[in-house]
Amino acid sequence: MNQPAARHERGAAMFQQVFGREPRPGSYPEFLRITVDHLFGEIWTRPHLSVEERELVALTAVTLARTEWELRGHIGAALHLGMSREKIVEVIIQLAYYGGWPVANNGLRVAQEVFAELDGAGGKDPDHDR
Repeated sequence: MNQPAARHERGAAMFQQVFGREPRPGSYPEFLRITVDHLFGEIWTRPHLSVEERELVALTAVTLARTEWELRGHIGAALHLGMSREKIVEVIIQLAYYGGWPVANNGLRVAQEVFAELDGAGGKDPDHDR
């Protein structure tokens, strides 16, 4: 198997592990390919951090960046990887000191919405087309 194909296969497997589903192209399939190949095939598969630790980093980053779409996806990924709702909330609360109260307030609002959607869906992760 050539190197780009192996990288894509590693990335697709890591994406599946993190999000619990196959990557699906949306409006920008080329960007998804780059994301799967590079971010998940090279960065997420590096040594020294567990997948769960990498998810905590990603959850922190998207909370601080106030990127609601990505935050929803990473809250779902954190839950899929076995992180409790309480742990997710605690991470967001701690970010108030580093990113500001509005950042934490926004993150907590998004988390509350995701949890409510999950509760309404019988506990299953709603598909957000990510």
